[in-house]
Amino acid sequence: MIRWKGESLRESIKRHEHFLASQLGLKPGHKVLDVGCGIGGPLREIARFSCTSVTGLNNNEYQITRGKELNRVAGVDKTCDFVKADFMKMPFPDNTFDAVYAIEAICHAPDAYGCYKEIYRVLKPGQCFTSDEWCMTDAFNPNNAEHQKIKIIWEKDLATDSPVPWYLPLDKKHFSWSNFRVTAPGRFLLRNMVRALEFVGIAPKGSLRVQSFLEKAAEGLVEGGKKEIFTPMYFFLARKPLSDSQ
Repeated sequence: MIRWKGESLRESIKRHEHFLASQLGLKPGHKVLDVGCGIGGPLREIARFSCTSVTGLNNNEYQITRGKELNRVAGVDKTCDFVKADFMKMPFPDNTFDAVYAIEAICHAPDAYGCYKEIYRVLKPGQCFTSDEWCMTDAFNPNNAEHQKIKIIWEKDLATDSPVPWYLPLDKKHFSWSNFRVTAPGRFLLRNMVRALEFVGIAPKGSLRVQSFLEKAAEGLVEGGKKEIFTPMYFFLARKPLSDSQ
C-alpha cells in the first residue's frame, strides 16, 4: 500500500483497505469474498467500513479458529465468517458474490489461471474483483483471449507512488520501536520465543520452521524492493462481463 510520510504502517494498511472497498463499489448488504484471508484483518476492516457481509476463504484451521475469535471481539461475527477450503476448488455455487478481493494471496496458488477461473465462476455477472499481487513482470497480455474473459478496468503498480518505501517495515536494518519484531534484535527474540513455545507445546509443531521461512522471505522481498525488480502492490480492478459474449 502507499504510505505517506508521517503515517504509521497500521494507518496506511487501514486506508488501503478502505481504498479496496471503494474501488469495488461495496454497498450495505453486499456479499463479499476474501480469497486467502489469513486471520481476517482486512475482512473485518472492510466489513465495518462498508457494512457488508464478508466470507473469508482459507485452508488453515488454526488461522480460521483465531479469525473467528477476532471476529467476535470486533463484533462482526454475525455478518462475517470463514470457510475452510482450497481456493482452487471453491465450495460456492456459480454467481454467489457481489464482489471478490484478494490481498497478496494468488501468488500462493499452484496455478494462477485456475484460481482466477474459480473467482470468475463465483462472482456475479457485472460485478468486480480486485487484487494486490506480487509480481516480477506485467502478466496481463491483451492479445490473450483467456485473459480477456475478465475485463481489466485499470491497473497500476501502487508502489511507485509511495513516498515511503514499501519494504521499509520488513528491513531488519531499519530500527523502529513500533515495528521492533522485524529488526535484527527483534527477530532474534521472536525466533527464540517461538522455539520455546513450540518446545512446551503452546505453539503448533512446525512454527519455528515457518518463522525461519518468513524471515528468509522478508530478506528476499527487501532486496527485490531495493533493486526495484519486484512489487507486492500490483493492483488491478476487473469486472465480470454481464454475458460471455461481452
